[in-house]
Amino acid sequence: MIAKINSGKSTAGLIRYLFDTKKAKGHTDPHLVGSWDGFAPDPGRADDPDGVRKLLVADLDLHVKQAKRLGRAPEKHVWHCSVRAAESDRILTDEEWADIARRVVHATGIAPEGDPDGCRWVAVRHAPDHIHIAATTVRADLRTARHWNDYLTADRELAAVEKHYGLHQVVRGDRTAAKRPTRAEQEKAHRAGHNTTPRERLRTTVRTAVTAASDTEEFFAILGGTGVLVDIQRFPSGDVRGYKVALSDDTNAAGEPVWFSGSALAPDLSFPKINERLTPTSSYAACRRSAWQQVTDGVDQLPAVLDEADDAAGQAHITVLAETLDALPLIAPASYRTQLAQAAAAFERASRSRTRARHQQAQATRRAVKAIVREPAPKDGAFFAILLNALLLAVAAAQHWHRTRRHDQQAEAARQAARYLRAAYQAAAVQPLSVIHQRGVRLAVTVQQRQAALVRQALPDLSEKILTEPGWPALAATLADAQSAGHDPAVLLTKATRRRELGTADSISEVLVWRLRRSAHLPTTPHDPPAFDHRRTPPAAAQSAPRAADGSARRR
Repeated sequence: MIAKINSGKSTAGLIRYLFDTKKAKGHTDPHLVGSWDGFAPDPGRADDPDGVRKLLVADLDLHVKQAKRLGRAPEKHVWHCSVRAAESDRILTDEEWADIARRVVHATGIAPEGDPDGCRWVAVRHAPDHIHIAATTVRADLRTARHWNDYLTADRELAAVEKHYGLHQVVRGDRTAAKRPTRAEQEKAHRAGHNTTPRERLRTTVRTAVTAASDTEEFFAILGGTGVLVDIQRFPSGDVRGYKVALSDDTNAAGEPVWFSGSALAPDLSFPKINERLTPTSSYAACRRSAWQQVTDGVDQLPAVLDEADDAAGQAHITVLAETLDALPLIAPASYRTQLAQAAAAFERASRSRTRARHQQAQATRRAVKAIVREPAPKDGAFFAILLNALLLAVAAAQHWHRTRRHDQQAEAARQAARYLRAAYQAAAVQPLSVIHQRGVRLAVTVQQRQAALVRQALPDLSEKILTEPGWPALAATLADAQSAGHDPAVLLTKATRRRELGTADSISEVLVWRLRRSAHLPTTPHDPPAFDHRRTPPAAAQSAPRAADGSARRR
């Protein structure tokens, strides 16, 4: 159920609209289903509807008129709340709608249950799927009702109503979503021939600049380099107070640029929030040689981190996951850059919640993300397939993290991001996976049987599923390659399947292929260099980066 609340000055105007059946074609059989005392006159069931409507307006306005004589009546004394059921919901009875109306006015403070001085209200049903609650906000004691945050309290109560009546449970937010473009902005963008509004284009540009920048000075330099107009506000001391951005081709009627502050683009794009994320904790030099390894490790470990970390640390790692997705369209092959940009845009909503992030918990991965924007990707043909497969599992873990905390909109955003990521992964994996698959198909029957026996022994609960998947030949080839490289395949398999999130994978065998090849430093083809081989890191560079307990570079 969805509530929409607004206020007005005319009780008569609202009641006239609610009972109108001529101008409003969707209004059928308007009638009261509930009221403040259960005895309000019902114009919809009267022989003289106009006369009864005037009586109803007079009854609703009684305390408003009394307060006006004392000069205490608010100018906007009309409270209007519409409550609509989902299309898939059953048709509710008048009695059920009456109960819902009473619960809403109680929850919002309009007419608390058991309060004899509560505001006067009526619930009008003029269509099968929704009601309108009309109230005047002056109480019987002539005080103005205290109904602050009425939208949130109504929404919270409607969530309980959905469960009580077995209705469709609406995906709800927590007021951390980026502001949606207005209708005027959308129409203006359409007239200019753009699919997205300036607000949305600027939001993407600013988010990408934050991901790439190492500090606030570089952040503003990157923004200026994209052609975006930047206006930096400063305190008298010279310190940055905030910023505004605009597009050169987006002007108002006077021909002036239309400016947006960072917070108007998204809550986490205000300057204080950006400054918090860009506060340096160490230089890039310490981790530069292993930046791609750190990013992949950070993504691969995120499901376990979300299971074990507290909420503040978990939110920080999800924020860095969003930054990773923001960075990839800048460096990924063009063939699937569009899907990655769509995944990043979808996951943007999942990057924020009411939980305040403790950003220092994820700084090592954040530094690595900024570093990979500045250096070429590894030459291993399977690199992006490995990274995107790990990202898929990480996004699924973020979805689970949000869902268990009732972050409904964020969980839904993560689900949508996974859909785009899956398309990018499939595009990235088709060629390298085909090469490995063909080698698996060409394995001798005895070798295939030996690898199958190994899987049954190491993974008895998953073996039958793995052996019937299309990706099994590639896994068999990978196990054979690992054994040839001197590894114990059983040990590798056990380590690779310890994580719970493996069950969310579309293909367990494919996940195991990439995990095994990465952990054993196996090339995609005999001609590829080993992927992520730490042994190739020069000793001097390795010694210059002190390692923390989790293997990430720590601050000196």
